[in-house]
Amino acid sequence: MPPRIFNVLFLCTGNSARSIMSEAILNAQGPGRFRAFSAGSTPTGQVHPFALELLARNRLPTEGLRSKSWDEFERPDAPRMDFVITVCDRAKAEVCPLWPGQPMSAHWGVEDPVQAGGDEAQRRKAFSDAMMLLNRRITIFANLPLEKLDKLALQTELDRIGRER
Repeated sequence: MPPRIFNVLFLCTGNSARSIMSEAILNAQGPGRFRAFSAGSTPTGQVHPFALELLARNRLPTEGLRSKSWDEFERPDAPRMDFVITVCDRAKAEVCPLWPGQPMSAHWGVEDPVQAGGDEAQRRKAFSDAMMLLNRRITIFANLPLEKLDKLALQTELDRIGRER
């Protein structure tokens, strides 16, 4: 019997940077174990160019990445999610989307690099900082022994990862 593939949906507001980077990172780290998706509650309709450049520079696939509404994942023919992870930054009073249903969920707040001020170098650094934090958290997640953890232990681990700096 082939190993189970877990579907993971990363959510943020605009689906132009953080959730997109998360989707690309987990799909690269977890082939055959995870299938990642991303969406936003109010998508911008385009992936931020700095996010695409950063992913490409780190040799992560960008083909097929697009800014989309979470409505796509509410359709009857949509993949059933095992995990839903929000990456918006509640500390900055950003409104995070909520996901109904029964998947395991967690909040991994990351400052929105799209909102970073300063010159181009400072804005690019904000994208790099966000990607490094996401990569660290996703690496921890991708290495969890999911099959060996009960729901309570798994939820504890998901929450702990969200506090990882």
